[in-house]
Order: sequence, then structure tokens, then C-alpha cells
Amino acid sequence: MGNALSLSIAALGLCLSAGCIASEPADAEIAASPAPAFIPADFDPPTLVEAQGFKLVPLGPDVVEQDYAAYMSSIEHLQQTFTRSTGWPHADLTLADSMVDMETEAARFAARESFAYGVLTRDGQHELGSVYVRPSPVSGYDAVVSLWVTKAQYDAGFDAVLYRWTREWVAREWPFAKVAYPGREIAWDEWDVMTGEAGI
Repeated sequence: MGNALSLSIAALGLCLSAGCIASEPADAEIAASPAPAFIPADFDPPTLVEAQGFKLVPLGPDVVEQDYAAYMSSIEHLQQTFTRSTGWPHADLTLADSMVDMETEAARFAARESFAYGVLTRDGQHELGSVYVRPSPVSGYDAVVSLWVTKAQYDAGFDAVLYRWTREWVAREWPFAKVAYPGREIAWDEWDVMTGEAGI
């Protein structure tokens, strides 16, 4: 028994020196590994996109007035077609509230977490709508893209134009294999089931 115990202790010492009982630390390291990045490290998200009749710029403090004017002009329209909620936008929102949102979106853009763009007239004076590129909460999709336009632009047919342009732009310029377009390619009720919650 004594010899066997001595051999066992010796074997344990050898194993420790060889690092062969590191299964638990290895598991901990795997568990602590960061989640894959939303976009590759070598991909630079666009910061200015010129199109025919409009341009895209990141949402941020520089366009707070244009953004605020756009969505406040279309509260009911956006509640019904975009958020499907009275939570945003609503009549009590202030320009200061909008600034907080703009600062948040700019921080997410800088951190490469999500990318929100204002769709502006070519002179930058007015916002026609917005485009959002975000991580998908549904497995099997690399990203989820949503967009809205003001009521006036919707009535003028720009929603269909912007959607078609956005699909082509994302397919051409972004590093995603499969993108979800809820409320468009995927019906809202189907998307709600997939995400397990209402809204976008």
C-alpha cells in the first residue's frame, strides 16, 4: 500500500509539472472567452454614403435637430409601422431627450456594437428617415436591419425606394451572409415568435 501511495504521489507530481490536470482552468477559459464581434476587426463601417437624392450619416449630436424634427412629424405613422408601440415616438419627447438618444447611438457606433444612420437630404438640412444595422437576436442571421421614413416620405413612395436601396447596399458593402428584415421580408408576427417578444 505504501509503495502504491508513493507511486501515486509521484505520478501526481509528474502530472502537475506537465500541466495535464488543467481541465477545469481550460473550461473556465472557454467560458470566459468573449463572444464573437458583430463585425470583423478589419471592417470599417461607412460614415458617409452618398446616394441619388439622399445621403446616410451616423446618427449623433450633429444631426439631433434633423432627427427630432423628422420623427416628431410622424408620431402616429411610426408607432403603427415601425415601433408598433406608443413608447416611441410620443408627443412629450423633447429635443433634450433626442440628444440623449443621439449620444447613445454615437457611442454604440464608436464601440462597433450597432450602427444607426440618418437618411438626410443631400444638403443635410432635413432627415427623411433612418436605417439601423444591429446584431440579430435570432440565430441563423448575422444582422437585423430596420428602417423608417417620415409620413410625408412614405406617402411619396420613398419607403419602397429606401428599402430596395438599403438591401442592395447592405448586400454589397457589409460583411454579412444572412440579414433579417423584420416587417418586410419577415412578417412582424413571425418575427415576434422568433424573438419571443413584441416590437423590434
